[in-house]
Amino acid sequence: MYLKTLHLRQFRNYQEQKVEFAAAKTILVGNNAQGKSNLLEAVELLATLRSHRMARDRDLVKEGEAIAQVNATLERQMGVSELTLTLRRNGRRSVAINGESVRRQMDFLGVLNAVQFSSLDLDLVRGGPEGRRNWLDTLLIQLEPVYAYILQQYNQVLRQRNAFLKKTQDSAPSTQHSEQLAVWDAQLATTGTRVIRRRDRAIRRLAPIATAWHASISGSTEVLQIKYTPSIPLEDNHPEEVQQAFLEKIQQRAVAELHQGTTLVGPHRDEVELTINQTPARQYGSQGQQRTLVLALKLAELQLIEEVVKEPPLLLLDDVLAELDPSRQNQLLDAIQDRFQTLITTTHLSSFDSQWLNSSQILFVKAGEISLK
Repeated sequence: MYLKTLHLRQFRNYQEQKVEFAAAKTILVGNNAQGKSNLLEAVELLATLRSHRMARDRDLVKEGEAIAQVNATLERQMGVSELTLTLRRNGRRSVAINGESVRRQMDFLGVLNAVQFSSLDLDLVRGGPEGRRNWLDTLLIQLEPVYAYILQQYNQVLRQRNAFLKKTQDSAPSTQHSEQLAVWDAQLATTGTRVIRRRDRAIRRLAPIATAWHASISGSTEVLQIKYTPSIPLEDNHPEEVQQAFLEKIQQRAVAELHQGTTLVGPHRDEVELTINQTPARQYGSQGQQRTLVLALKLAELQLIEEVVKEPPLLLLDDVLAELDPSRQNQLLDAIQDRFQTLITTTHLSSFDSQWLNSSQILFVKAGEISLK
């Protein structure tokens, strides 16, 4: 999988910029707030239709413009694809492959695969459960593009059920109210079960790979365990049983839900548990140890996507080398070699040895303009 060209129009701080990638590794150099991360974000959007910066589409369109566009030429074993993502300040985004408009966005997903590793990812360990759920969902969208649709369905039901609970929060319970809530309960359990089972399956596949990477980076001094802990018991993972357990759990929390006017059961409350030597990672050890964990997770993502799609994904390293000490930098750079096409942002080139610099394309980014200097 090789990204040949990227063309940005009115995207973030870029007016019109075309980049041709001439090596397996591209280093984007520039001061902060010049547009390095924006370029990586454009690639991430083509891969997942999500931004880890959680930006709204209107924030992605250049100030004063109505529309932004990201175009890419991607070479894969099955041939060359032209990808187009159009973002509108006041409207819906649209996507196209080889100039043909794609109605369902999940048909656009899976053409380009990429793993993003940024300094924000260091919060995966320290931050709250929502960040870990978002990380897992983004990975799943690439492993199984239909998951984007499944997650969207769940979130839609969740919003509508929450609106219903809010509306009836202060009214006296009635038969009509109970019947209507039962309909939402059934839909929540059906859509939620699909999300839970896929998340559980993904973590089961990812965990042994991440554990092996972690042992390698830490010199086998620490044992990493990753576990998906849903708010619903997941013994056998049969859809009917999970769905039944889901409904029972909703019934148990019914009074609390009515009182709080919000849904308290479901995958939007789940956790991905990260433990090192059987201690929760967020409470464990130094920043360095937490960084080792995140590095292991990212290398595991790369490996898992490669196993599933049968081609190495792109790797997007956003200002992350400065956050890693020399030994972890070397672990990461050694793991990459020329196996993955890699785009790296940095404020200075001193993190790289001469061998890396000689084998990389170096681009300079200043105020939304990219040059070879």
